[in-house]
Amino acid sequence: MKSMTIVIRDDAYDKILTPLAFTYLAAAEGTHVDILFVNWAVRALTEDGARALKVEGRHADQDAWVRERVAAAGLPNDINALLKALKETGNVNFYACSLAAAIFNVSEHNLIPEASGIVGAAWFLNEKAAKADHCQYF
Repeated sequence: MKSMTIVIRDDAYDKILTPLAFTYLAAAEGTHVDILFVNWAVRALTEDGARALKVEGRHADQDAWVRERVAAAGLPNDINALLKALKETGNVNFYACSLAAAIFNVSEHNLIPEASGIVGAAWFLNEKAAKADHCQYF
């Protein structure tokens, strides 16, 4: 597989971890990955938003344990650090959905430097997803 796109909509730590792990594995094999962060997930493309991610729901009391296990598995357990590591592969682009950015107060001013910008969902679907070998939605 040469290219993959991923759309991420949830910002719970344990829920965002899965698509980022898929990205890590694909990028390590040389696959180009473009990710669109929509809905609540767009906040992960800000320093404060990424830092605020927590395990939610019935596993909320296991946040520290999950982070320990992620680190033991060899991944950065901090989302900011993980996004930086993914970008450093040279195979990953992060995009903020423009509608989600407007709703959740994400702008070019608070977007992390690793992000490739704020784009419309239609642009992402036409320019990235439609041309990719594989698409995932989380």
